[in-house]
Amino acid sequence: MNEVYITAVSKFLPNEPITNDRMEEKLGYINGKPSKAKSIVLRNNKITTRYYAIAEDGTPSHSNAELAFEAIKNLINSGAVKEEDIELLSCGSSTPDQLLPSHASMIHGMFKHNVEINSAAGICTSGMNALKFGYLSVLSGNTENAVCVGSEKLSSWMKAEKFNPEIENLTPLEENPIIAFEKDFLRWMLSDGAGAVLLENKPNGKTPLKIKWIHAISYANELETCMYAGALKNEDGTLKPWSDINPKIWLDKSVFSLKQDIKILNSNVIQKGALSVKKAFEKHSFNKEEITYFLPHISSFYFKDKLYEELANLGLEIPEDKWFINLNKVGNVGAASSYLQLEELVNSGTLKKGDKIILAVPESGRFSYVNALLEVC
Repeated sequence: MNEVYITAVSKFLPNEPITNDRMEEKLGYINGKPSKAKSIVLRNNKITTRYYAIAEDGTPSHSNAELAFEAIKNLINSGAVKEEDIELLSCGSSTPDQLLPSHASMIHGMFKHNVEINSAAGICTSGMNALKFGYLSVLSGNTENAVCVGSEKLSSWMKAEKFNPEIENLTPLEENPIIAFEKDFLRWMLSDGAGAVLLENKPNGKTPLKIKWIHAISYANELETCMYAGALKNEDGTLKPWSDINPKIWLDKSVFSLKQDIKILNSNVIQKGALSVKKAFEKHSFNKEEITYFLPHISSFYFKDKLYEELANLGLEIPEDKWFINLNKVGNVGAASSYLQLEELVNSGTLKKGDKIILAVPESGRFSYVNALLEVC
């Protein structure tokens, strides 16, 4: 088996940062009224700025594939790799621009050269699953390098125009014309962007990071769906897919909007997340005392103290001065978040040879987790 190194990291965040007071200006007002949930959600998540692929005139400025390609171009422009030398393109996203073709196919369509491609589906862990595919490819000798990308374009899913038809149908029925919290909640959580890494079988670059291991686990066999889109949730917790739903209902019920069951989220995401970290450490005989930087992807600062406590309860207390989180500055960018954390840490100039970095990424779709250990060479 080869050794695998992250030899370059890049990002792309579209347009100017959007402050909290400009969010509804960009996303629109549902039913023409300010959201009642917005201030509560923002107070808990502590996000102060984020990025949207929305131009000044309200039209899309980038597709998801274009966001990813811009991050890859930044890798190329840095001199880390030439486009024609890339052997594998592995991409993860919650929000591809279309059902078919695959997300990686659309990104590769902007290339000038042939490469092997892979698309990882899912939610936040899709970016890490894309990384693991690239890691295994280089590890096995299938390729000598790989470019892995995590990207999201969530703003298009959150615009008011996607929810207004549902409100319009509630009003004649004299029902409360307010969008359900499970949908409105996510409008103030999610944002756009992309990150990319170059994997190689040699420690090139200024700050090469050796991938020691990547550990993934799912708890879908134990827990029902928490976060979903393109479906309606039945009373028994099962999902009814969009393809089995009358098209007339698609808009009436905002079938394609992102939804999250907050009760299930609060009851499980931290508990299972901490457990996944413990299982990863045990499998790879890793001691928490070795951690130099802990990069957990959290959707909200609401969960930070809870994760700290749950890890401590499992004997894995990680001092807060080792935590590195940039959620407040870039927002929750789903599959791209861990890439954006790593990019900022690598470019901070603080890393030293021998430093050990833990990436911890949860996914509340149906509770899957990916944890990884990197070591500075």
